[in-house]
Amino acid sequence: MNATVSTRETSRGSIQETSVGSTREATIKVWSLYVRLFHWSLVLCVAVAWLSSGEIMKVHVLAGYSAGVLIASRLIAGLAGSGYTRFRQFVRGPGAVSSYLADVANGHERRYLGHNPAGGAMVLALLACVAGIALTGWMQTTDAWWGVAWVEDTHKILGNGILVLIGLHVGGVLLASLRHHENLVRAMVTGRKRAPSPEDVT
Repeated sequence: MNATVSTRETSRGSIQETSVGSTREATIKVWSLYVRLFHWSLVLCVAVAWLSSGEIMKVHVLAGYSAGVLIASRLIAGLAGSGYTRFRQFVRGPGAVSSYLADVANGHERRYLGHNPAGGAMVLALLACVAGIALTGWMQTTDAWWGVAWVEDTHKILGNGILVLIGLHVGGVLLASLRHHENLVRAMVTGRKRAPSPEDVT
């Protein structure tokens, strides 16, 4: 079946309208190329580091250093970037996060074009956890911190904790995808999401 694509410019950006048969969907660019590359690169680094832990230490260390560099770049982009990359666009206080989670529990949470309040909190938690893992991993390669029990214990605890956060993250993505009828995994590949309706938060 042939698809037709048209594009129009709005104050929020370029809206792309795709028609397949009688179905028509308007999408808008949300995630920049940097955000998408960062996201999937960090997924790869964490997976490689976890799978190589205690097995292939050179690979484990390389994956950890790479994750640390990615985290540093994300902090810079979050402070100095633009649009949905900036922390101030999606980081909200505990009250807003709690209110959003209550709305989720009641089944009437609003759709956010960028990260919703819970998603924003999860971004910070994941960044902090990976940063902690990378830092304590690096500390164990130095003369000053090598063999220090609390450094090793913290590294292991955070290494297991990241699995919990990843599970919650994936669960949140799947729930939001079902609730708002859009594929958020695909959006993190293409960078595009369904164009906002008046009731959505942009």
